[in-house]
Amino acid sequence: MNKRGLYAYQKVERITNSPRETEARVLTKGALMLKECLDNWETEGRKKMLGEALRFNQMIWSIFQANVASLDSPLPQDLRFNLLKMSAYVDRQIFAVMARPSPDKIEAIIKVNLSIVTGLRAKPEVASVEEPTEARIRRLEITR
Repeated sequence: MNKRGLYAYQKVERITNSPRETEARVLTKGALMLKECLDNWETEGRKKMLGEALRFNQMIWSIFQANVASLDSPLPQDLRFNLLKMSAYVDRQIFAVMARPSPDKIEAIIKVNLSIVTGLRAKPEVASVEEPTEARIRRLEITR
């Protein structure tokens, strides 16, 4: 695919993807970059590859931190708090890998990324459009 075609495809993808799907895709990319480092642990180019993967993941989580900490974040307070705690954990893991690279530390970051991806891609239960309002309310009261 030529550059113009790739650019057009990426532009359409940005427009049609939901923010949740975009976040899931970016986290997946971060996890895959780290997995590639693990798969090439004994190769000569590992250090450079690992540095790029760690910087990418650090950038992702820094953006999440800024968005979640923003006063106008639409997320519930408890979810914001948990995401901030998780991002602090990922930051510590990234710095730990930078100081003393080891596969187990990298796997921990991969697991967090993929765990968040799973949550982002989960479909919340939504009431049917045809379902009458009273029936929806009763169903919601029963599930509480």
